Amino acid sequence: MLVSTIRLVSPKKKNLFTKLQFNRLLAVPSLAHFTPYFSDSGSDIDHSRNDVTLSNYPNNNGNGISINNSFELNSSRVVQILRDMRCEPQSALSFFNQLKENGFQHDTECYLAIIKILCYWGLDRNLDSLFTDVIISKKEHLSFEVSDLLEAIAEEFKAAGRQSSLLCAFDALVKSYVGLGMFDQAVDTLFGTKRHGVGPCLLSCNFLLNRLIGHGDVGVAFALYEHMKKTLELIPNVYTYGIVIKGHCINGDLEEAAKVLLEMEEARVAPNAFTYTAYLQGLCAHGRSDVAYELLRKWKDAKAPLDDYACTVVIQGFVSESKPEQAEIVLREMEENGLVPDEANYRALVRGYCDCGDIIKAMNIHTEMEGKGIKTNCFILTPILQYLCLRGMYNEVIDQFKNLKDSGIFLDEVAYNVAMDALCKMGELDDALRLFDEMKCKNLVPDAVHYTTLINGCCLHGSISDAVNLFDEMIEDGLKADVITYNVLISGLARNGFTRKVFDLLDSMKQHGLTPSALTHSFIIEGLCFARKSKEAKNYFGNLEEKSVENWASMVNGYCELGEATEGYELFRKLLDQRILVHRNTSSKLIDCLCLEGKNNCAIEVFEAMLFWGDVPSETMYSKLIAALCRAGDMKGAKWVFRNMVGKRLSPDLVTYTMLLNGYCQVNRLKEALALFGDMKKRGISPDIITYTVLLDGGCKIMAKSRKNGKKNNTIIKEMASALWHEMEEMGLKPDVISYTALIDSRCKLGNLEVAVSLFDEMIERGILPDTVAYTALLSGYCKMGNMNEADTLLDEMSSKGIEPNTRTMTTFHNGTKKFSANRNRKEDS
Repeated sequence: MLVSTIRLVSPKKKNLFTKLQFNRLLAVPSLAHFTPYFSDSGSDIDHSRNDVTLSNYPNNNGNGISINNSFELNSSRVVQILRDMRCEPQSALSFFNQLKENGFQHDTECYLAIIKILCYWGLDRNLDSLFTDVIISKKEHLSFEVSDLLEAIAEEFKAAGRQSSLLCAFDALVKSYVGLGMFDQAVDTLFGTKRHGVGPCLLSCNFLLNRLIGHGDVGVAFALYEHMKKTLELIPNVYTYGIVIKGHCINGDLEEAAKVLLEMEEARVAPNAFTYTAYLQGLCAHGRSDVAYELLRKWKDAKAPLDDYACTVVIQGFVSESKPEQAEIVLREMEENGLVPDEANYRALVRGYCDCGDIIKAMNIHTEMEGKGIKTNCFILTPILQYLCLRGMYNEVIDQFKNLKDSGIFLDEVAYNVAMDALCKMGELDDALRLFDEMKCKNLVPDAVHYTTLINGCCLHGSISDAVNLFDEMIEDGLKADVITYNVLISGLARNGFTRKVFDLLDSMKQHGLTPSALTHSFIIEGLCFARKSKEAKNYFGNLEEKSVENWASMVNGYCELGEATEGYELFRKLLDQRILVHRNTSSKLIDCLCLEGKNNCAIEVFEAMLFWGDVPSETMYSKLIAALCRAGDMKGAKWVFRNMVGKRLSPDLVTYTMLLNGYCQVNRLKEALALFGDMKKRGISPDIITYTVLLDGGCKIMAKSRKNGKKNNTIIKEMASALWHEMEEMGLKPDVISYTALIDSRCKLGNLEVAVSLFDEMIERGILPDTVAYTALLSGYCKMGNMNEADTLLDEMSSKGIEPNTRTMTTFHNGTKKFSANRNRKEDS
């Protein structure tokens, strides 16, 4: 009997399988089908079971065949056994692999035998795995080249006829090469099959095309596409066209993608959902979501085979272009057309509104989603947490995070990082570290981003030793620090004055193969300036061989930080001479510091340079410059800046108008102030109590100055004040303690003590408690009019209410007493 001993001869290996165990997968009935030839067509397969049983064979242990005797194998006998096992492909494959694992070197004939079995039974995954193993095997483990195997498969295919199941072997080999990223070999194999008279499968070509495009080899994919049509004479199908359209879109060549659609039309191949969506994705990826939306509507009207994903693509496109309102329109149209928006659609909208700063709308969309039975998750909620964190609403972030945890919603690493960042910004470093440990306990794996967040938190609050320890821990955990992590720690060290450690870390960064970026140098320069390490910062900047614009800007910022705005201005001018303009933020900071130092002319020059180079200042920058000029009494300059602001179609706010009004009042130009006040109301900006207080106070001070100069014709100003007061009351604006104090002070200076007292009493009746400044204003009025009894009573009232008089209060009272005594003595002498 052939199987009774299974003593087979091999000239290469002896005594190889002394302990080889055949498990139940190699059941004896598999070996009972001893037909001499395995046919791919299956026409000669005898599917009846042979009567041979395990009892016929020695060494039977009831579970299979145990070969304990020494024996030898050769390739022909392996091929014969594989043919006999053709009806049990998994058993055959297991036998094949066990031989290989035990050192048997299969040749092309052995591989061809198992390949035929796998092809016949349609075991594509096993076939792919087999070819992948052949490709990656080193030469010493194979007695042949892959090309030899391909040749053998081709010869067998020719012999068996075009209906042979071996056709799928060619496709499997191509796919295996593609799966390993060996695209050149895949292309060679594809065209090699043609040389062997085997027409390549369109499915394999599509697979290769798609993976080439996904890998970024778009040019190779297009060349292959042309060869498919011309050399291989393959007729593209709808998926081929769709893949090529996707490639053109990735390449940014939307016109070529449109031409492929026309080519489809000429070939009478109707586009499917994949084709349409590929083109829509291309448009959206290149900022053409509006065009994609119009096409989507047009194709819908034409009853094109579009699916829900096409709408999702356009929604995500609008969101990426910061147009969440347009994205929402697409979602509403989905609903109108009977389509049901899914979690991905709502997630995109929530993120879109968060990114645009409309948290209310984002929350409403989220509520709507939950109302429709779609469960929320961390991917939807994290953008909301990120928005709150960016806006400095750290307590809200932590509250929301805790609520989500308590509700049982899974929170991923990103959500934890946002919460940790919020805690770090709040200075709650211990809580942030506890959250970090909690994340690890939940088997969430921290990465360099989490460590960087914690390191940044420590640096922000001066815990440099903790920051360094976290950095070391990250390295010990096998994580590689990137440039961002190094920059964060370097910045923290520099800002806290650890100059030596900064340079040590810089050397470490280079040793680990990382090149310091322009931002790295900028962090060092500004950090050292912040730490008042002026000499070190200037030396570092001076020693930089290549200085980027960012580095120059950092030095300008550094001068501002050091209180040396004039030096910063000189550096700014030097850059301008080289036709280089620093970033707007640096220009804004320089203007601000120059204004604080009283260098208003220099500030205006920086401002004019920005305008000249087309870098339109922000509304905040305009307001700061206007405020500085108003403080300096330069109303001509302030007016010029204001007009320029309006000319740039920027909208001055109430604060800007109020600053200008105050400036005009301070220089006794009430007429211009009232004209500006009228312009403000025409623009639809409603004045508040501070605006009215500024005008009333300004008017009163002008009246007081006029009276001091001997001018008593203040009728117009009095009428103006009365009208403003009446207008303020009609608007329901109620003065606060500051407003009342300003009005009381003005009335006292005008000598209208009765009105001042009335305002003081009214303030108390309204439940507004006067402070030291308010008492001092009225006290000054009493002293000015010589009403020292009332002044003395008012001083006692202050003490009884626990309001401590300040130096100005007592000086005013003492000066009033002296003046009163001097006047009384003069009267007595006369």
